[in-house]
Formats: sequence, structure tokens, C-alpha cells
Amino acid sequence: MQVQFIGSGDAFGSGGKFNTCFHVTGEKVNFLIDCGASSLIALKANNIDLNSINAILFTHFHADHFGGIPFFMLDAQFFSKRTQPLTIVGPQDLRFWYDRVMETSFPGSSETKTRFDVTFIELEDRQPQSIGEITATAYLVNHGNRDGPFFSYRIECENRVLAYTGDTEWTEALIEAGHNADIFIAEAYFYEKKVQLHLDYMSLLEHLPEISPKRLVLTHMSDDMLKRLEEIPYDYAEDGKILEV
Repeated sequence: MQVQFIGSGDAFGSGGKFNTCFHVTGEKVNFLIDCGASSLIALKANNIDLNSINAILFTHFHADHFGGIPFFMLDAQFFSKRTQPLTIVGPQDLRFWYDRVMETSFPGSSETKTRFDVTFIELEDRQPQSIGEITATAYLVNHGNRDGPFFSYRIECENRVLAYTGDTEWTEALIEAGHNADIFIAEAYFYEKKVQLHLDYMSLLEHLPEISPKRLVLTHMSDDMLKRLEEIPYDYAEDGKILEV
């Protein structure tokens, strides 16, 4: 199984990076985690077969994680000529936010019947959900109003565990989400500056022994972190980078 970082940036283009979008593939799995506003451009730049993607799992509804779905869907409808079913997964009120972002981006588009079946699955905190060949467990994290909601993910597939913090300040839920994961992809927005709603590198390090992942990969970094990467002994995401899991 492999993970390709289609986009590894924050909301503001720090380091010239695309918005968050991870492509996970294996013998039986092919899905995205998040699809930020710039993701369709990045997917095409990496020559990804869009029609082979079976599911998209969203952590939350901010544009740098969710804003790419209108472009993905309209491309599927009119250019990629998709016929395969697609499953869209995310927090509570997923369908409401899907219709809202579609209408905001392209008025009338939410009412267009797709040429392919679309299934929406809303996850609940700590309730494992089978989605094709994967089992996804969402954990509520702190990135704004708790009723947002905002998710971290623990995903089991092909005898591997992939975990992702999503965007969040430190919360104990990350220990359970990432514990002993084969790969733990973690936000490291600032190096040591503590801000509400985002995770800094030093806070992550403080709790890393409790999480104990087999591999840590840092992502969603601001310029504050990007200028200090030579000091960091851990792996970090870069646009286009592929990791074997």
C-alpha cells in the first residue's frame, strides 16, 4: 500500500504547496483523504486516474480540505465521464455541506443528476465504519465549534493502519487515533507557538511516546515550520511525495 501526498499545504499556500489531499492505493483500495480547493489541479499534475478513486474521506468542511469537491464532481460528470460509484464520507451534515459548496461554486450543480451513483456516509465519533475494503474510525478533535464537527481518522486496510490528525489543537483523542499506527500523518502548523485550533510540533513531540506510531510524517506546515525542516528528525510531506506503508 502507498500514500501519495497530492497536496500537503495549509490554507494559505505556504511554501507554494497545494491544499490537503492524500491518495491511498493498494491491491484493493483506492481513496482520497480530503480534497482541498486546489486538489483537482494537483491530481491531474500527478496523472492520477480519477475514475479509479472509489471514496473520498473528509476531515472537515473548511475550503482547504473540502473545497475541491465541486471541481472533482463536475470533472467526473463532464470530462472524465465517470460511471463507477463514488462514496463520500465525512462528519455530520455532510450532505448539507456538500450541497452548499456545490451551489456556492457552481449554482444549480447540486441538482444535476450524476451519471454515476454517489453514496454519502456520515461518521460518528469512535464508531468504526466499513467502506468497501477499508474500516474508518473518526475521532472528534478541536478545530473550532465542537458541533462542526472536526475529525481525525484511523483507517485500517490491507493489514495496515493509517492515522491522520486532521486540523486540530492537541487533544487526547489523537492518542487513540494514532496509537501504534503504521503511518501517523500529523499536522505541525507551527514549531512551538501555541495557538488555538492548530497543532504545533513541540506539543506533538511531548505526546509522541503515548501515541507511539511506527512512522511519523508531518504535514500542513506554515512558513514557521517550513523554514526549520533541517532541524526536524522526522519525515514530512511534500507535494507529489510517495511513501510505502
